[in-house]
Amino acid sequence: MRILWVNNIFLHPTTKGGQIRTLEMLRRLHARHEIHYVAFDDGESDEAVPRSKEYCREVYPVPFRIAGKQSPQFYAQLAEGLFSSLPVVVARKRSEGMARRVRELLAQHHFDSVVCDFLTPAVNFPSLAGAVLFQHNVETTIWDRRAENARGAAEGWFLRRQARLVREYEGRKCREAAHVAAVSEEDAARMREMFGAGRVTAIPTGVDIEYFAPPPAGAMPGPAAELVFVGSMDWLPNVDGMRWFMESILPRIREKKPGCRVVIAGRKPSEEVLGWARRDAAITVTGTVPNIRPYLWNSAVSIVPLRIGGGTRLKIYEAMAARIPVVSTTIGAEGLAIDPPHNIRIADEPEAFAAACLRLLDSAAEREAVAGAAWRMVSEHFSWEQVTGLFESILLAHPYGRGRA
Repeated sequence: MRILWVNNIFLHPTTKGGQIRTLEMLRRLHARHEIHYVAFDDGESDEAVPRSKEYCREVYPVPFRIAGKQSPQFYAQLAEGLFSSLPVVVARKRSEGMARRVRELLAQHHFDSVVCDFLTPAVNFPSLAGAVLFQHNVETTIWDRRAENARGAAEGWFLRRQARLVREYEGRKCREAAHVAAVSEEDAARMREMFGAGRVTAIPTGVDIEYFAPPPAGAMPGPAAELVFVGSMDWLPNVDGMRWFMESILPRIREKKPGCRVVIAGRKPSEEVLGWARRDAAITVTGTVPNIRPYLWNSAVSIVPLRIGGGTRLKIYEAMAARIPVVSTTIGAEGLAIDPPHNIRIADEPEAFAAACLRLLDSAAEREAVAGAAWRMVSEHFSWEQVTGLFESILLAHPYGRGRA
């Protein structure tokens, strides 16, 4: 197949769950299909465009810089969002340059499949009719949960309005696409129920078992910690979750383990997140790291205290592949094939979350049992080759030429 794949970002440096999912699948699709890849290039990375040849045959970088969240342009976009019918999260990614490039490519080439990777690039398509929409999250669910956790009346009003606009836009695009690929059965069911999208298929999250396999004991470089959180620290659900952990859960843990060490490993930590480490010597905030594995291997328990979010968390399967037990909220583990408490511990209240962490920290045998059960589950059922095969079947079943207006 000749496949046109449109995304907002290039896949290196790889620092986000959605990047990992797309990269692992595209590498395998690239081995047997002709991939044409379109994405924004903000000029910040020397490896973004050159390394794209690892997963595509033809690459089309579009110069574009998404406004930083502390920039005057970002606040101007928020102000526009008070009146616009387009949700801010979508309007921020609107680019005439990308829209023009997509139109040109569709006119110049015959593509057997067209993929819109994430919801927001859809704003730069003439239409999603005939295309496959790859939904890593149900964006409406994220915005609904953001509104529920708003701090203050003004923020609540703004977030509720944005949630409504996202719901309208996402529903329209899911119905317009030839097919929607969801990352869990829960997400697929939501899109059918919320949007009336009848053409939705769920594909599971995968993990590279060999890559995350821990080295022999004593050969694991990196800082040791009792608890580790892995995730991009410029993504609001991660910041919200760790704020909740720091304020409501860690104090309970430290009543029993006063010196409990926590590592927060993820890109672009905010001043708030950096402040946690400045005030507490037992907390480490890494920022971007070249290799996340040592932070998993050197920690006793991986925590996923999310209260907001959608899609599925790759970080959970990666911890499982690294043989680290996981404590998560229900939302944090949403959409994953898990069997609590056998292969993961789930807790939604601060006291229960702290107790689950303490129980694992106090028992090496219990950590080993939970981690072992989790490793067997992901190794048997969730390789990237299996996941890519399912996605490939969706593309084969929905060729671009069929279903276009």
